[in-house]
Amino acid sequence: MDQPYLLGELTRREFRQRMDAGELRLCILPIAAVEQHLEHLAMEHDWRSVNLIAERVAQSLTPHAVVAQGLMAGISEHHMRHPGTLSLSPGVFLATLEDLIRSMVRAGFSHVLVLNGHGGNVTPCRAIWDQFLRTFQVNLQFLSYWDVLQEADARELLKSGTRLPEDLPGHAQEFETSVALAAFPQNVRRDSVADQPDPAPALASAETGEEFLRRIVERVSNYAREMLSGARTAKIPPFHP
Repeated sequence: MDQPYLLGELTRREFRQRMDAGELRLCILPIAAVEQHLEHLAMEHDWRSVNLIAERVAQSLTPHAVVAQGLMAGISEHHMRHPGTLSLSPGVFLATLEDLIRSMVRAGFSHVLVLNGHGGNVTPCRAIWDQFLRTFQVNLQFLSYWDVLQEADARELLKSGTRLPEDLPGHAQEFETSVALAAFPQNVRRDSVADQPDPAPALASAETGEEFLRRIVERVSNYAREMLSGARTAKIPPFHP
């Protein structure tokens, strides 16, 4: 029987036994957003995408990783003129993320990967990360999943150009539309894809999305393995005397 890799699917006994046995070693905390994605993509795109990647990474690390899904909304004030977007204030978002990290550290994890799927979360997280490291004193890493991609990937796979960092991930452009076509095509309103000011979404394909996902999952998995092996450790800032 395959071991569950979603925290919410484990009973407390199953979780306790796997932790006590030293089997579970890495917690992946996906964070993203629920916000407008132009006229053609469902608003859950960021959250759905980062969860898919987190789950595939955890599967590749079976039985050593678990995905803790605790924070769906992100910092999306810049999209609030489009009704339906969910947005948390930076203070609320960071306080919630801090509590989720604390929960997993208290559960016994010394390796925690916060896997980000929304650009609006990056600057606030980077600004406070030193404080998180001082607080938790564990191998706590922050990674936006698109950061494992390079200009060569964009040049090879994108038909709409290779402007970096704008094209990866972009916002509901060729990259994100391709990922949706590959992973959850029901979230793409195909009759609206071409009805955009920018022609890039119409160049998207499921094949492009699947190849991007394959590379991302492989590289994030390698990143996580380096965390577990000790090759990638967070540098904890010192306390000043």
